[in-house]
Amino acid sequence: MNKIIQEGDHVLLVSERGRRWLLKVEDKQFHTSNGIVNLGELIGKSYGITVKSSMNLNFYVFKPLIHDYIMKSKRGSQIIYPKDSALILLFGGIEPGSRVIESGIGSAGLTMALANVVRPEGKIYAYEIREDFIKIAQKNLTRLKLDGYVEIKHANALEGFSERDVDVIILDLATPWDVIPIARDSLKPSGMLINYSPTIDQVDKAVHALLTNGFKEIRTIETLVREWQVQKNKVRPLGRMVGHTGWITFARKLI
Repeated sequence: MNKIIQEGDHVLLVSERGRRWLLKVEDKQFHTSNGIVNLGELIGKSYGITVKSSMNLNFYVFKPLIHDYIMKSKRGSQIIYPKDSALILLFGGIEPGSRVIESGIGSAGLTMALANVVRPEGKIYAYEIREDFIKIAQKNLTRLKLDGYVEIKHANALEGFSERDVDVIILDLATPWDVIPIARDSLKPSGMLINYSPTIDQVDKAVHALLTNGFKEIRTIETLVREWQVQKNKVRPLGRMVGHTGWITFARKLI
């Protein structure tokens, strides 16, 4: 991993007050309410340093994580949040070398997390019917240099998937129950089908389709994340939390 900041790299800049920016390092000034930071002066320096703004306030320079890229990416649609992506990766058994179909990629929030895990030998086959979403997704993946691990297809999942014997299929669609019989044909025996839906009515219909199409080990999970403020003599939950985003249903294919 590169420890020295080079021109064109990205940094996560954090102010003393906790404001965060994902920035491309180039010879220009970055203006904030806490003063100006000269990004060009970061070139050749190490990640993890503290720099002073023109107002003599501290800014901390970190190497961005996948989480930072996902949360700071351009969006054309609502993304699957990292809290849900983490469960999908772990409960879905996704690992280096996995072959994964993702249908309904939106702005590639989940796609970035998937591609980062399956590389270098794995592949994500991403199906999306909206060209505007594809353009945004491609840009987000290219910024992370993950585009080589993702094959984006401008296609409708209802017309079928080209791939066979994939390890995992992930559906983020309005009517997943229509695609589940189609997805079964592309999934290897014991492979995992994962459905993400924002409403419980969608979950109900999707689970019924899974049961009638030879899937077992079906479980549905909702994740809620609450961050805490921990300071001396001041420990309490933060006023805002990432509550309901969607339900994730996992199911395994029987022969």
